[in-house]
Amino acid sequence: METLFKIAWRGLWRNKRRTLITTTSVFLAVFLALFMRSIQIGSYELMIDSAVTEAGHLQVHDSGFWESKSINDSFIYSESLKNKIEGAENVKTVIPKLETFALGSYGEMTKGFMLQGIIPELEDLRKNISDKLVEGRFLNTNDDGIVLAEGLAKFFKIGVNDTIVLIGQGYQGISAVGIFPVVGIIKYPIPKLNNFITYMSLSKVQEVFAPYHPGLVSTIVIDLKSDKNLKTEAKEINSLLGSKYEVIPWTIMLAEVVQQIEGDNVGGLIMLAILYLIVTFGIFGTILMMTMERRKEFAVMVAVGMHRGKLAIVVCIETLMIGLMGVVSGILASLPLLQYLYRNPIPLKGEAAKMMLEFNIEPIMPFSLELFIFSNQGVTILILAFITALYPIIYVNRFKILKAMRS
Repeated sequence: METLFKIAWRGLWRNKRRTLITTTSVFLAVFLALFMRSIQIGSYELMIDSAVTEAGHLQVHDSGFWESKSINDSFIYSESLKNKIEGAENVKTVIPKLETFALGSYGEMTKGFMLQGIIPELEDLRKNISDKLVEGRFLNTNDDGIVLAEGLAKFFKIGVNDTIVLIGQGYQGISAVGIFPVVGIIKYPIPKLNNFITYMSLSKVQEVFAPYHPGLVSTIVIDLKSDKNLKTEAKEINSLLGSKYEVIPWTIMLAEVVQQIEGDNVGGLIMLAILYLIVTFGIFGTILMMTMERRKEFAVMVAVGMHRGKLAIVVCIETLMIGLMGVVSGILASLPLLQYLYRNPIPLKGEAAKMMLEFNIEPIMPFSLELFIFSNQGVTILILAFITALYPIIYVNRFKILKAMRS
């Protein structure tokens, strides 16, 4: 076998220009494919991270809450309930929240928004909310204040230490009214959140919206150690809690994100297929030319006693070597660039940035260094190279020696 590799290697460099041109075409295809797939996968990872950071891997609700979004479809959170959830091996964190809609008023301005009752330390650990502060401070565990998004603060023309009136419908129809000091203002890069979100401590929201039902929550956010099997994890936790509760993965809660990723991925794969089709024809053209040029050489080798099967192996090795050289050089050339772009994502501006912000995604062009991006391109090129090698293999096993000698 070693001898066959030596023959194949020497055969490649008998025509250096042809070999280098073919290897360069493979190199460029791999380089462009890696660059394109790294951007795509990186953008998907950013979208998924944004979704999971906001919603968690799984959420537990009272049965029917996801459809109604009503505070009346809430439930009592307890240590026993928490322990049941943590009984699932893959659960990392369990965080209760009470979410509801409220009407805020300051001076002559009035607007509705989403009010989230949170455990400040846990929520800040997950979402780094305090890093978004532009004024004031973040909440404490038993804080009486409220944190507004910057868009809401500008709408109300309100600042830190001012007070805002909240009016809403509490649990089971009670009136929920209160005056709360603004302790902080945060800025979200996403306009939708920046004009819609407010935070209060969970204990204070429970006191105002459910004073007769201590421990009431609308949502339990669950972060997992591994998100490989979300549906399986959801079923496992649901079986631990019972039919009174519904456990929903983020892929269902944010189905539009999943659909967008799947649609974009199909488009990317089609572009890759076109790119590789062009490269395949380029390789095949070279192999076809090489086969026609070497007909007499093949005839002489078979005439002096070389088995046709071994000659076919030599030709196949030559083709795979060209593909392998192109793949390795393409990966080695792209890796430093992709590593730099992975650490320094490209910021987007203008219409592209606005479009991403509308989908609640940070306006950057991220890159990914997942191993499968590199392995998939290498395997694909080698498969295509093997397919193009079928022609010379068939030719070697069928050509007539005398006819080839006369060529």
